[in-house]
Amino acid sequence: MTNPDRRWPPRLSLAPLAALVLAAVLAVPAGALFAQGRGAPYTVVETGKGYGRLQDAVDAIGNGKGTIAIAPGSYADCAVQQAGDVSYLAAKPGTVVFDGKICEDKGALVLRGFNANVSGIVFQNMNSIYSGNAVGIRLEKGNLTVVQSWFRDSQQGILTGPDASGRIVIDKSTFTNLGTCAYSGGCAHSIYVGEYGLLRVTRSRFERGAGGHYLKSRSAQVQIASNSFDDSRGHASNYMIDLPNGSTGQITNNWFVQGADHENHAALIAIAAEKHANRSDGLLIAGNNARLAPAVKWTTVFVADWSGDRLQIGENTIGPGIRRFERH
Repeated sequence: MTNPDRRWPPRLSLAPLAALVLAAVLAVPAGALFAQGRGAPYTVVETGKGYGRLQDAVDAIGNGKGTIAIAPGSYADCAVQQAGDVSYLAAKPGTVVFDGKICEDKGALVLRGFNANVSGIVFQNMNSIYSGNAVGIRLEKGNLTVVQSWFRDSQQGILTGPDASGRIVIDKSTFTNLGTCAYSGGCAHSIYVGEYGLLRVTRSRFERGAGGHYLKSRSAQVQIASNSFDDSRGHASNYMIDLPNGSTGQITNNWFVQGADHENHAALIAIAAEKHANRSDGLLIAGNNARLAPAVKWTTVFVADWSGDRLQIGENTIGPGIRRFERH
């Protein structure tokens, strides 16, 4: 059942997140970040050695731990991380652009090591005529942290496989003009996370969806806080947040606008619409602000639930034409 007496939640603490995402940056001497200007675009900071191909820099780290500092520029390049703990760091956020090149018909970064950190990088124009699932980052196992990065004008932003012990953290990133339902294999989304242990998305922006959902996650636990989901210029888009297996955790202090060019406008947030694989007892949905764009002619529901679990739906600011809750 829902709990209408639950009030505004405390803000999700970002202190542990800051420690995670800044550790690699703070460990790199400032001079090393700009050493690439004297030679190759990719520098393994720990050795100071430069490489002309991203794959060569990744392979140089191998099973170890290292940081690849990337010089400003636009790159038709990609890499597969098979092992190790690798940080991919733009010397200046927003000046490194991976444009259009994908590895294994999957993504610009294909990750199946122990851990990966991505900071300050732009991923754009990722497309596959075969799968329809080309992405900026394809995560197949291991942990992933993404900070202050941009995903745009592609079939998907981030796509993952399953890793029940894995953790995904996304902070201060932007997802623009992503998603498609044009391929027989099903829809692509701005973010699509498989059966992971934890997904945490904070202080990020989702906008101009082009098909599929903005954020779809099968993870057992979610922490989705202080984001904006702006569908006012979306095209053929679907749910803002889809938790198709159910999930615990929280969806708090987010801002939602559902636009008029919306393919599936049955709900903004959907819980366990496909199967009830994860318990959703205690999932907190509070402190959010949800609106319909002025041109919208229909009514919808803020939270649609198929789990039957005891969700904790607290105080949310909900505009005209949006019902608070519906159980299926």
